Amino acid sequence: MRSNELWLYRFVVITLALACATTITKAQTPQPSPTPSASPSLERRFLKNILHDQKAIWSSPFHLEKSDARWLVPLGAGTAGLIATDGSTAKWVAQFDDQLDASRIVSYAGSTYGAAGVGAVFYFAGRASHNPRARETGLLSWEALLNSELVVLPLKAIAGRKRPLETHRGDFFRGGTSFPSGHAIHAWSVATVIANEYSDHRIVQVTAYGVAAAVSLARLTGEKHFVSDIFVGSAMGYGIGHYVYHAHHRAESNAGGGEEEESRADHRWPAIAPVYDRHAHDYGVALAWSF
Repeated sequence: MRSNELWLYRFVVITLALACATTITKAQTPQPSPTPSASPSLERRFLKNILHDQKAIWSSPFHLEKSDARWLVPLGAGTAGLIATDGSTAKWVAQFDDQLDASRIVSYAGSTYGAAGVGAVFYFAGRASHNPRARETGLLSWEALLNSELVVLPLKAIAGRKRPLETHRGDFFRGGTSFPSGHAIHAWSVATVIANEYSDHRIVQVTAYGVAAAVSLARLTGEKHFVSDIFVGSAMGYGIGHYVYHAHHRAESNAGGGEEEESRADHRWPAIAPVYDRHAHDYGVALAWSF
């Protein structure tokens, strides 16, 4: 590959990584959430929140500050270093194939369906048990997952990097879909939402981040991605999940939730009650459901 082309694709890759870093730094400052009495439910605001998130994510490079250098410099240097060694790392991993099946199985947790399933468990369990924190965790997990998908797909198209099984050179702009790792960004975006929601439960945090790390490692050992693909995807997923939580978390969804929130949650499941009047010989069932 010609040297000028080499520098071009490295410049593009590092620029994308730096854009990701700004999302992380901007997420450190929580945005105030509206009070429950003055705002619609997270379900009703779901699509509007997605649009708000996308605007914030894609415009983040235009709001750089000097203090962002503490994130941009290490991330940019780390990405460049990993790209330079991706070829040799991929060749070393290719020497082993006993782990391919296990890597494929672990990777399912970071697929779109797997990550969405995790959110579904939290959401429907939260509704069934009137647990506002679990319900919000499910909603924000879906929101982070959709945001990560809307970010990673165009970046894959721009980078066009071939996967390790196709070439160990790790060339960009060749029509591939390796950079950045979609499984890594999915896993880390959902894990970060869960870890922030349950910041008072260390075991939940360790489990969430542990699963995300396992998925990321599996993409390497499964020869699906280069190390830099996983590194950037993981960083982006963490940044998106962190941003989504701080932008849309509602204080009343914390443990305890309050009687008002629990009362509102009750009405989000159908209320079924028997109707019985022995003297009038009226028998039936009354169904009420408000959302």
